[in-house]
Amino acid sequence: MLFSNPLIYIEIHTSEIPWLKIFTHAPHKEFSQCSREEKEIIWECLDIIEKQMLLYFKPDKINIASFGNMLPRVHWHIMARFENDSYFPEPMWGLKQREGRRETAPMEPFIEELRVKLASRLATTR
Repeated sequence: MLFSNPLIYIEIHTSEIPWLKIFTHAPHKEFSQCSREEKEIIWECLDIIEKQMLLYFKPDKINIASFGNMLPRVHWHIMARFENDSYFPEPMWGLKQREGRRETAPMEPFIEELRVKLASRLATTR
């Protein structure tokens, strides 16, 4: 687990691309069932994660998605996409287009910096 507070938690998804997921602790099925505070912290985390991914990985595109068909609970995917990843321009759930490249920038420095940003931004906004 990358980050957790009483409302949400953030996990790293194992993939060839940088991919994080934000979940609510409460078992909401739909985003509209979340409290205002849960919605605000999710948006804040999406903003922080996207900006950090752009700075650190320099992807061609960031994908943010909320499906929940297979896991019927509120969660968001944030993915750094690259033109030479295995699925681009398809979604990561789509048809594989080629043998892609594994992300070369190490995740550990990104994760450590992201933990600091989340802790400081969320401590000052809550």
